[in-house]
Amino acid sequence: MDAHPSHFAQIYSVYAHVPFCFHKCHYCDFYSLAEPRGDASRHQPFARALLGELGALSESYRLEPTTVFVGGGTPTLMGADVWSSLLYDLQSLLDRSKLQEFTVEANPETVTEDLASVLVDGGVDRFSLGAQSFQPDLLKALERWHDPASVGRSVGILRKAGVSRLNLDMIFAIPGQTLEDLDRDLEAVLALEPDHVSCYGLTYEPNTPLTTKLRLGRVDRADEELERAMYERVMERLGAAGFEHYEISNWARPGQRCLHNMAYWENRDWLGVGPSAASHVGGRRWKNEAHLGRYLEGCPEPPVVDVEELNAAQRRGEQLMLRLRLIEGAPLPWLDALLPDGDWRWGEIKMLISMGLLERTGTHVRLTRAGLFVGDDVVARLL
Repeated sequence: MDAHPSHFAQIYSVYAHVPFCFHKCHYCDFYSLAEPRGDASRHQPFARALLGELGALSESYRLEPTTVFVGGGTPTLMGADVWSSLLYDLQSLLDRSKLQEFTVEANPETVTEDLASVLVDGGVDRFSLGAQSFQPDLLKALERWHDPASVGRSVGILRKAGVSRLNLDMIFAIPGQTLEDLDRDLEAVLALEPDHVSCYGLTYEPNTPLTTKLRLGRVDRADEELERAMYERVMERLGAAGFEHYEISNWARPGQRCLHNMAYWENRDWLGVGPSAASHVGGRRWKNEAHLGRYLEGCPEPPVVDVEELNAAQRRGEQLMLRLRLIEGAPLPWLDALLPDGDWRWGEIKMLISMGLLERTGTHVRLTRAGLFVGDDVVARLL
């Protein structure tokens, strides 16, 4: 099946996947390639391939995004020279007249003054720093190799460069972590005054080294009661500090929600470029093959896998599942328009309400406080 719809659809969001890392973290299941420090030989060819892919896509889509997000991997492993040429050439491929947010993910150890200046001058206005924890023993449990002090140093560099929006990524329920450890991490986060915090309970993804260690008994998973208490603590501390809890794992200062992720949760159309990047346009989904070599060989039209066209019922389920991840939930008029009479999901919604996992307010159906603790499982039941 051809991945690309025949109509000239407008794309609201663009995601670019940079697969390079200097080390593969043991919990990560994203496609990435560990490479020796100082080996940048593939960075410039990759950047050219990325631009080539976008150029080819511009023949089928209107690339007028409101958001751009560059993730990985470690995008900031690429040097300032590569980024400078990449951002310059992007100007001719993307119509930025509607752009509201341009995010780049960063590893704290890779942020330099030169790189920050190039990125900000090139239009990047939001950074997402992978802090995860501020305690060396917990970082070691995750096989994260950065120095906790580098997070604050990176924040200082980015703020000095003029970055207007900053997210910190955090993880809780790390093997060996206590509530006191979490309190110290939250204090460190708040001291850096980010605009946004993403805080996730550790997930043991299939085929990761951490999951192998768990299976072999080399690490102990946080018990359910402790993980629940940690999530409660995150909600309490960030809420008291003035952050809006707007999605299961995301908190923002007023007006600082991640617009790119909102496009996912609102089920808008987006394009992904780079190896392993996924796309969604008009109910059709596809994914670039997760292989850098074949990506470089195949561009400007890299090999595509997992092409799927959702039928109407599947699209309704996906829209509902994504919308219910938001704390405000699904507006009642939107829900009535989405689900026809007789759709089986109405019965499932009633059952989840009776179980105390969903609630119906005067305006929305949303997760309850109890539902938030098992939010992924609840929303998956409505697919």
